[in-house]
Amino acid sequence: MTKLKLGPIPDGKPVKLTVELPAELHRDLIVYGDILGREAGKGPIEPKKLIVPMLERFVATDRGFAKARRSLPKREVAKQGP
Repeated sequence: MTKLKLGPIPDGKPVKLTVELPAELHRDLIVYGDILGREAGKGPIEPKKLIVPMLERFVATDRGFAKARRSLPKREVAKQGP
């Protein structure tokens, strides 16, 4: 079993996302989705379903971002929300 950074992708509401990716990155996402789906005993996972968990994982593990965010005043962080 391959040790991937992403775990199982939870089923959730679809989110519309428009983004342009380099062709090589898109091919890598297709392969990543194939491997992740195979390890979960499912079919391939579409690249668009990988992007949000990958970004969440990236942001959650970025120590520089966490440190910078903690240094922001609370009211400034609250304004950044959805």
